[in-house]
Parts: sequence; structure tokens; C-alpha cells
Amino acid sequence: MKSAYELAMERLAESGPEVKLTDEQRAELAAVDDKFKAKIAERELFLTDLIAKAAASGNYAELQELETQKTREIGSLKEQCEAEKEKLRSQQ
Repeated sequence: MKSAYELAMERLAESGPEVKLTDEQRAELAAVDDKFKAKIAERELFLTDLIAKAAASGNYAELQELETQKTREIGSLKEQCEAEKEKLRSQQ
């Protein structure tokens, strides 16, 4: 008997062609991933520091705004990363 994973992989293979990436494309995708991981870490570190300062000073309104900003900016950077990677994948 086949496992659920094997059955799902067979259905996936039937539903669309498998994308073959060259080593160069994989390297470009990894470079994009690394670039955005660095950007995300930088923003997260910066905003986490501001959040800690706001919490220490008891400024809870600013604290909530900064946490919302952190979530929004990190989400935006992740979306940009995926868009760039998809652009590279579609250049076959």
C-alpha cells in the first residue's frame, strides 16, 4: 500500500509539470533568500529594540504601534522575497 504522502505526490505530478531548475537558478534563489533574510533580521532587530525601549518607558500606545509595524514590515519583506523568487523561477 502507498502512504498518503506518496499518493499526494502522484496527484501533484499529474496536476502540473515539475519545474526543473539549473544550478545557476538555485544559486540565484539562494542569494535572494539570503538577501531578504538579512533585511528581515535587520528590521526585526531594530524594531525589537524600539519595542523594548517603549515597554521600559511604559509607553503602551507606541508599543502596540511598533509591534504592528514590525509584523507589517516583516510580512512585506517576505512577500517581496517570494515575488523575486517567483520572477526568477518564471525566467526559464
